[in-house]
Order: sequence, then structure tokens, then C-alpha cells
Amino acid sequence: MIKKIGLSLLSATVLVGCVAATSDDSSQGNSSQVNSAQDISASYDSINTAQLIEHTKVLSSDKFGGRAPSSEGEKLTLDYLTEQFTAIGFKPGNGDSFLQEVPLVSIEASTDMTLAIGGKNYQHGTDMVMGSARISELEQLKNSELVFVGYGVNAPEYNWNDYKGLDVKGKTVVILVNDPGFATQDPELFTGNAMTYYGRWTYKYEEASRQGAEGAIIIHETAPASYGWSVVKNSWTGPQFSFQRDDLNKDRVAVEGWINSTVANELFEKAGLDFDKMKERASQGSFNIDMGNLDASITVKNTIKKSISYNFIATLPGHKKADEHILYSAHWDHLGTDLTKTGDQIYNGARDNATGTAALIEVAEAFAKLPNTPERSITFLAVTAEEQGLLGSKFYAANPVIPAAKTVANINMDALNVNGKSKDVAVYGLGQSELDDFLTKAALKQNRDISGDPRPAAGIYYRSDHFAFANVGIPALYAKGGAVPADEATAALRAKLDPILGKCYHGLCDEYSEDWDLTGAVEDMQLFFEIGVELSASDVWPQWSKTSEFKR
Repeated sequence: MIKKIGLSLLSATVLVGCVAATSDDSSQGNSSQVNSAQDISASYDSINTAQLIEHTKVLSSDKFGGRAPSSEGEKLTLDYLTEQFTAIGFKPGNGDSFLQEVPLVSIEASTDMTLAIGGKNYQHGTDMVMGSARISELEQLKNSELVFVGYGVNAPEYNWNDYKGLDVKGKTVVILVNDPGFATQDPELFTGNAMTYYGRWTYKYEEASRQGAEGAIIIHETAPASYGWSVVKNSWTGPQFSFQRDDLNKDRVAVEGWINSTVANELFEKAGLDFDKMKERASQGSFNIDMGNLDASITVKNTIKKSISYNFIATLPGHKKADEHILYSAHWDHLGTDLTKTGDQIYNGARDNATGTAALIEVAEAFAKLPNTPERSITFLAVTAEEQGLLGSKFYAANPVIPAAKTVANINMDALNVNGKSKDVAVYGLGQSELDDFLTKAALKQNRDISGDPRPAAGIYYRSDHFAFANVGIPALYAKGGAVPADEATAALRAKLDPILGKCYHGLCDEYSEDWDLTGAVEDMQLFFEIGVELSASDVWPQWSKTSEFKR
């Protein structure tokens, strides 16, 4: 269940124009502090592809080693951000520091493991990927009975409980990815094709742990997961970061991981069950069933290292309401370097998310170029360990430098559009908040339409850093260029690039390419700049919609 924290905020009643109104604070307000339409337009136009490309190239260079948390690549990244934000006149956002400490622990499971089920040993990487979230050097499953729990969902509001009548203590649960709405495409079931948080892998492990299971195994299928097996292998192999906790994460299942669909079919057959029929039954309502006499055994050997990583925070103080902030975010981290590989070992993370980190610098510079600082403060937050489960943004949300009640809105940038201009702007979580209205108004100036999530089944609103802010009540916007190309040339470029981009997600080939066209990313950044200008010059506090699960 998503936790909602009520915050007392002023209600939004009107949308304001792009040009700042004169302050009514007699000690501060005078016409010399108001930016003209021409001033704002000049800053808007200053956002350009050349600088965006340059920042992206630097951040995704081999020198930065894939920007893993607590690595030399992190130091280089933070130094680069400090240098850039200092040069444009931004102030440290955390007292006298640009940094916020995030205590992490690295848990790296040895790949020398096998998963024994039904008389067969399944191999790491090819058949399965397993590990443990417990801060422990050794965790095991010993003949742990397997139970299929459908989608592994306990959702009272949907009258759905796959654990109903089941005691899973000492057992290992086998779980489908995504949620029943995707399987049935029934718009009345959960939210239909659009994934809810119940469909996320993070939720599956959390709920299995709450139920007292000993192990949790998710079945990977490309369509409902929205990514291929290579993403599972690359993302869950190597150091996995978690927060340093006194309880050593002992509240988590001992072993958690994934099996591919080929292994799943084999296991269900061994259990005397038909995998396809079981999936169909699981989509019809609360469901669980024992998997015959199958049990699982595995030994996970972990290397544990405690470390400190950092969020980066920089602020342009407002001249009238400096304690009220518009917060821009992006994650600076990626997957680092895998020394076990031959040849290329660096996950450069150019699109994901050197582009978003570079965009923070570019949008910040546009604000810095305004002759007068905005009324409200403009703050930029580059967070760590997003790839490890939104850890940096979760830590910030739990330990905010700026109170949530003083954070007007969050605008998040992750994996920008690199394949040219779009006629539309895709909003992930369209209809969640009044920020959609601000975006719509800004998009009209570019003759662009607003469209919904192009991949609702992927549950992307729950997969990037804005989710952590939304979860504590801060209206959060995540949008980027949509699926409709601006012209035939862009359509041709996308036909060439999109298959490559899909293959390179969390892959070694996510590197900057001269084939990229970042003009669409620039248009998106200009939209985000304009929304910030408008919000910074108003008394409006955007609200969640009445139907949003995040509403205050």
C-alpha cells in the first residue's frame, strides 16, 4: 500500500502567466525585480543541444566508469556538478554543502551459485539471478517448499489477496510480474493495462517479506516486465545497494530473485501444473497453489561493504519567498563497471541518465541567466542509487533538506528523448496532478499536444525518482517527448534508433552516439524551464487530482 502523508498546502485556484508579477512585499518588491517576457524568452532559447551533448559526453565517458555509487566515478560526477553549478552562480543547497550523505551498504552475491529444484541445478545468469537483500555474508534456502501465489498481491481496495488462507513461513513463493490488469486488459481490473505499484518487482519482494516467506522468486516474461532477460541479468548482478540499517534487513526474505520463463514452464510441468492455465487462473482473482513436492535449495554468499554515497543539491535562492522551492531532479548514477566481463566492461549510462543529469545543468543555467532571480527558490537535486531501487530519492524524501510542505512541485528528468522532436508530450501518470495543466499551457507554445503514457503496462510512474517525492505528497511531474515524430525525417531516424535504444537499456551499449538527435530533448527541457518560471512567480500550489493515490 502506498503511504500517503497529508500536508496542509494552499489550494490552487488559478494558473498564472509566464511573466512574473510584481512582488507585493514592500521591502523587496519593485519593478526592477521582475523579469520581462523578453528576458524569459532569452533564457528559454539559451537551452541548446551543443551544451547538452557536451555534458552528456563528459558524464558518460569511460573516465567516469559508469558512475556507480561509492566509486571513483561518483567522485568525478559530484566534482563535475559542483564545478558547473558553482560557475553559474548557484549556492550549496544543504547549508554550506552541495552534498547530502546517503549511508549505503553494498551487497554483492557471488555468481558461483546454483538453484536446485526438482533434481536439477539451474545456473546463474542463464536460468536465474538470485541474491539477498539481507546484510549478511551467507543466506540459504534449504528444501524450501515452493508455492505459486499468482501475482503476489494483497490489495484490500481491489478485494484481492493472493496470500489468502496461506501460511508461507519457511516457504518460497513463486510470483508473476506485473498485475492482473495487464494480463486481462480489463480496464475495470486494477487499472487495466496501466501497471499499479502492485505490479512492481519491489512490491513483490516487500509483500512476500511481510507475509513471512523464506524466499521469493519472480518469473520473468518480457512483455509484462517491459524489459528483456538481459536487463535482469545486468541489473541484479554485481553490487546491490541498500540502506545501512540496524536490523540488517532481516525483515526481508532470505533469498530473492528471478527465473526466466523457460525455467518456469519446466518447474510447473514438474509440479503437474500447466503454466499458461495457472497464469490465466491467477488473473481471475485471488489465487495460490502448492507446487507439488517441489522445493528449492540455494546458498548465497555475499560480500558486504559499507559506504557513504551522496545526493547533490544546489539552489538559486528566491528573492521573495526563498523558503518555497520548485525542485528539479534526476539521478546521476548508473551501473558502474563489471570487471568480470571481457572487452567492454563499462555501463556508461549515456541516455540513462547522463542525459537527465546534463539537463539539470542546462535548465539551471537558463534560470541563472535571468536578470532577476525568481520569487521562489529554484533547487536542483541529483540523486544517487536510483538504479538500486530509488534509494537516493527515498533517502532524501525521508530526510528532506527542504520540508515537503515547502516544496511546491517536483519535475523529474530521466533518460531524455534522443531521437528527435515529437508532436506530442507523453506524461507518465497523466491526470495525477494539476502540473499537467502547467505542462499543457507550455506545450501549446510549441504547438504540441499532451498524450498519456505510451507504455502504461511498464508502470514507469513508479520507476523513477519522482515516485519518492509523490509518495510524501509532493506533486511530481515526469514527462518527455512522445511517440508521434515531428516529421518524416524524424520518423526515419526513430525506425533506425529505437531498436538500438531498446536493446541498450541497462546494457554496455548505452553510449553517446553521433546518430542521436537531441533537439526534442531541448524542447522538453524548455517546457520544464517554463513551468518552473511560472510556478516561481506565483502563489499557486499545484494539487493532486481527486482520483490520485497520492492526494493529500
